[in-house]
Amino acid sequence: MIAAIVLAAGEGRRYGGLKQLHPVDGVPMLERVLRAVAEAGIDERVAVVGARAGDVLAAVDLHGARAVVCPEWAEGQAASLRCGVAALGDVDAAVVVLGDQPRITAGAVAAVAGAAEPGLAAARGSYGGRPGHPVLLGRALLARVGELRGDVGFRDLLSGEDVREIEVGGLADPVDIDTQEELARL
Repeated sequence: MIAAIVLAAGEGRRYGGLKQLHPVDGVPMLERVLRAVAEAGIDERVAVVGARAGDVLAAVDLHGARAVVCPEWAEGQAASLRCGVAALGDVDAAVVVLGDQPRITAGAVAAVAGAAEPGLAAARGSYGGRPGHPVLLGRALLARVGELRGDVGFRDLLSGEDVREIEVGGLADPVDIDTQEELARL
């Protein structure tokens, strides 16, 4: 089974507040991402929230994803990934999607998820040859989630693996929003 983890636990410090709730085309940023993941046809989905989780969950339609509140969210992305992987249990692979990537599409998520095959370590979306998200992590890498620390996710573990690049530049815009200025450029 292929599952999805949507990372949305941060407090938006550089952004100046909960960017998950900022409207993009009239819809909260996180909700746009969750809708794209649902439309990609991935049945098992978790949305990892943390900072002001109650506010986020009250304002966002999860589109069928299961909410996972990560109490250690302030530790960074690694803590969110540990919570998300633990919530999924035994899956063959998981697609990691950023909750602050409002121009991600179902097509891009489905293309990366479609790369899953037994023994594949990882695959990731590539935009004109530049790696980005979503990232598909095979079972062997998911089993190493306990090694993760800080705010870099699987980046260090991926560097030693054969990662299949899936060109999705024609399907989605790779921008992830960290600041108000980045959002203004959408």
